[in-house]
Amino acid sequence: MVKKITESAAVRISGEGSDAGRHGTWFRGDHTQFNPSCAQMVSEDCVNEFVLNGWLPNDKPIKPDTKITAFGSCFASNISDWLSKRNFRVLNKGDDATRAYVVTMGEGMVNSFVIRQQFEWAWEDKVFDQPLWHGYKAEEFGYDPEIQSETKKIFDETDVFILTFGLSEVWYDEPTGNVFWRTIPKDVYDPDRHKFRVSTVEENSENLEAIYQLIRKHRPDAKILFTLSPIPLIATFRENSCLTSNSVSKSILRVAIDNIVRRHQDEGHLYYWPSFEIVMDVFHSPWKPDRRHPPTRVLRFIMTLFEHHWCDSPEDNPPPDLAISWARACAASGLLPYELEDILNRRRKFRLRRLINRGGPLDSDEEIDLAKRDFLNKILQKWDDEDASE
Repeated sequence: MVKKITESAAVRISGEGSDAGRHGTWFRGDHTQFNPSCAQMVSEDCVNEFVLNGWLPNDKPIKPDTKITAFGSCFASNISDWLSKRNFRVLNKGDDATRAYVVTMGEGMVNSFVIRQQFEWAWEDKVFDQPLWHGYKAEEFGYDPEIQSETKKIFDETDVFILTFGLSEVWYDEPTGNVFWRTIPKDVYDPDRHKFRVSTVEENSENLEAIYQLIRKHRPDAKILFTLSPIPLIATFRENSCLTSNSVSKSILRVAIDNIVRRHQDEGHLYYWPSFEIVMDVFHSPWKPDRRHPPTRVLRFIMTLFEHHWCDSPEDNPPPDLAISWARACAASGLLPYELEDILNRRRKFRLRRLINRGGPLDSDEEIDLAKRDFLNKILQKWDDEDASE
């Protein structure tokens, strides 16, 4: 028989009890949000309750005919690919969008300076007096008027901008202060003028503010969504370790994003999507063996979650089931047994029942073990209800 969650365990899982009352004499304000326990982070609703709370739009801004543009770090390509495959109108995935850098190099624009440069170039005719933009093979990209025109056309038609920022380490030209897309090609590197630095919270806040104001000026009705890529640095140019540099790089951007979102969120156009927190704080082991890319199932869960909250999907093409997507992501990241993936794919109720009722625990902690069994029982009950209704 499956164990029942005891009353005391249920109280602790719900966040009540001694921990909640320990500091009951202290004033906490009107909007106190508690850090969840591990047991609370098992339910399919945990991300909604403990991560998305306070960051969602009042309605679903993305309709089937909404024109979307998504670019920035490589994490943006996941959003573009998902929405495009789900038949939403992603302009930078359209057949007529072929040469714009936000199309060909959209996932390579990893700092806020270059994203700002694209908007200033397209809408304000700002041209830089030196080559700042280079492709993956260090080929030089210029300021072709036709590509500028294509970029402007994309921006002019966009209803929702999804901009993903990746890092705050930059290479720049010291005499002009201009920032490059990434580092500098070896054959043109000049140590006397090409320098490296960590950009500041203030600089990134200024860039994000400028981007926001440009969009509000040229597309006043558009929605703007800022995200922070969870993909860590592949390397740092600082003299300390890459892991610690990555922590600083992400923190600078996260603070800058929060600065601008808090400043403008009441205006109803600017939002934040916490993909960074979902990967880093929800999943215990969110990486593939390269320690840089989340498992596919984790990414699909984030995209499924995004569609549920941001997209008004048509009735004949509903988003994937959120509970099943969450279970797959948990299995892929080690939060639930890996064998669950095959059980879900084959919809094997007898194997799921056997997994729930097996003698060994699903977790060494009793409360977490009970929470996991409770969640899996909900999936089993869901399947039983579906079968009964057929």
